[in-house]
Amino acid sequence: MRCPHASLILALSLIFLPAAADDDFESFGEVEEALQFDDAPKRRDIEYPDWFKLSFLDLADDLAEAAADDKRGIMVYFGQKHCAYCDALMEVNFGKEDIVAYTRKHFDVIPIDIWGDRELISLDNEVMTEKQFAERERTQFTPSLIFYDSDGDEVFRLRGYYPPYKFRAALEYVADGHYDRERFRDYLERAEVGLTFEPEDLIEEDFFERPPHMLDRSRFRSDRPLLVVFEQGECHACDVLHTEQFQDPIILSRLERMEVVQLDMWAESPLITPAGARTTSRQWAHELGLFHAPTLLFFDELGREIIRLDSVIRFYRLDGVLQYVLDKGYLDQPYFQRWRESIATVPASDGEPGAGGG
Repeated sequence: MRCPHASLILALSLIFLPAAADDDFESFGEVEEALQFDDAPKRRDIEYPDWFKLSFLDLADDLAEAAADDKRGIMVYFGQKHCAYCDALMEVNFGKEDIVAYTRKHFDVIPIDIWGDRELISLDNEVMTEKQFAERERTQFTPSLIFYDSDGDEVFRLRGYYPPYKFRAALEYVADGHYDRERFRDYLERAEVGLTFEPEDLIEEDFFERPPHMLDRSRFRSDRPLLVVFEQGECHACDVLHTEQFQDPIILSRLERMEVVQLDMWAESPLITPAGARTTSRQWAHELGLFHAPTLLFFDELGREIIRLDSVIRFYRLDGVLQYVLDKGYLDQPYFQRWRESIATVPASDGEPGAGGG
């Protein structure tokens, strides 16, 4: 079991290392900035940067114009007016000059309002509204980014908000065409030469089920939904999850109604998946294409995946997903955003449903 105050220890070690390079301090500061924000809906509209494309939402035309400018393709941004995670993307990531310059060099960014009624023509030549397109593409969380290459093929997507260092890696992964050769998880593992992802002691919680993990629900129905928490050692975002969200009384009361399992995404620990397959935690994470820690996967009583959180997680979003799973909202509404809108009771500043944090 690892010290639950690992975040503080890491911060102090960075402060008192005299030989630390300036970029080490900057990287740690970026991570802190990306992880520490209130994700409740904002009381103001989130504004796009002025370099986002003013598009008529004919995506084929947008793609042709990007290709004519010798760009890799287009990045379609799905956001909503009061989304705190969208605000973090705009203020933190797109507040970095290097990220802005690299993005503008390789992509045209096409903004989509997931509740918008503007008419859009998709790359497969279907006519629909912005909100219909967002629902069709299952953009469960905002911001979501879908990257299309110059041939109009979807090559990568990001679901949710990621810290600048991982966002930079995603941009390079697409711009340099690595998607043709390897998955993003493998690219990160190979590219981050200075970081070796070896199994480490993880922070344990009393509500975690103890191994061995026989998670098979394919033959016998469980009486509770399942949450699988994939983590890795020396993971600051994992530490934040344990020391903040997992200490919140409301979150804890919801977790008590679930079976919760913790797995190290780089360990060779044997397990049986909810579908009944024998594997290891590392191999299962690879098959699932997981590249972010922590990642939270939710399964129903029959072992079917309901939804996953594989980006930065704060209180409001986590609580909403826990409600969605426990109340079985997915049975009536498989699109999380639509469900969130249906239960929203707190109006935002303009009187719209206060669902913008989802």
